[in-house]
Amino acid sequence: MGDAPDALSVEASPPLVCATCNTEISPGRLACPQCHRLVHAERLGRLAKEAEAAVQFEDWPRALQTWRQALDLLPPGSRQHQAISSKCSELSRQLDQQSNGIGASAAPSSDAGQSWTKSWAKRGAGLGTLGLFLWKFKFVFGFLLTKGKFLLLGLTKSSTFFSMLLAAGIYWTVWGWKFALGIVGSIYVHEMGHVAALQRYGIKASAPMFIPGFGALIRLKQNPSSAREDARVGLAGPIWGLGAAAAAYGIHLVTGAGSWAAIAKFGAWINLFNLMPVWQLDGSRGFRAMTKQQRWFAVAAIGAAWFFTGDGLLFLVGLVAVVRALGQGAEKPDQVALAQYVFLVAALAVLSSVDVPGVER
Repeated sequence: MGDAPDALSVEASPPLVCATCNTEISPGRLACPQCHRLVHAERLGRLAKEAEAAVQFEDWPRALQTWRQALDLLPPGSRQHQAISSKCSELSRQLDQQSNGIGASAAPSSDAGQSWTKSWAKRGAGLGTLGLFLWKFKFVFGFLLTKGKFLLLGLTKSSTFFSMLLAAGIYWTVWGWKFALGIVGSIYVHEMGHVAALQRYGIKASAPMFIPGFGALIRLKQNPSSAREDARVGLAGPIWGLGAAAAAYGIHLVTGAGSWAAIAKFGAWINLFNLMPVWQLDGSRGFRAMTKQQRWFAVAAIGAAWFFTGDGLLFLVGLVAVVRALGQGAEKPDQVALAQYVFLVAALAVLSSVDVPGVER
């Protein structure tokens, strides 16, 4: 369920002859080998105007997306490429400054979502347990409501929809249709969390592709500009996945159906596995933004969660985290990445340890 990098090919076909010195330019080059004139100079000028207009309106996602389009048309290592990369880093920081809280990169701030959850919390007479659950996880449910349209739009991509159906069919033969659809839906929500964060930072990527037995992946067509940005994109998946697991458990509390509890438990387990700081998993991307001290704090949080739940997966996650903490950490601390990671470990550990009716622990 991690994100795999992919090479990006420039869509526009460069001219065969330089307009300045008449030197022949081979396809794929971004600058004249003789006079160094940029092949896409005119288009770069248009993109710069569009990005500057977006900045004036404080539309940071649009500005980031536009400047990153310009990066694709500049020779890597060139002075212009370095200047625009710096612009992208600065805009990304300004975008993050607008967010606050543990779920800042994905959690909603709309009054509608908060009022919805508060109204449910007040109905404690008949739904006391559910009201308490909704209150504790109000940001999750409000988030799922406000992002419902976005989740539906993700299914319009044929590669996502048909690979999702294939995965559901295979899981169906093993676990039955209820559990299969629930798990595929949980994975889909997780991946759309990555998509939302990628769009927020203007990073091009493919639509989610399901791989039965593995999960799903997104192929990046552009790289994040910093470890901080990469951490936000990586941890957005488990944040959305937590929302899906919490929603499934909420339905279980209302209906009493054991299948929903099983979906919540397994969905939480999948997202907890993704917090393992190794390879291209989401936890590894979160760890890249943490200093050595912060990594040891994360290790302590994992250890505490394992002590209280006894979940063997947490022991494995903690063991890998110890190895990662022994290595070189980031130079500057990332408080948001640490807070998100610790919160996810705690919340997912709780959900992955819930009882499933009819299943002995």
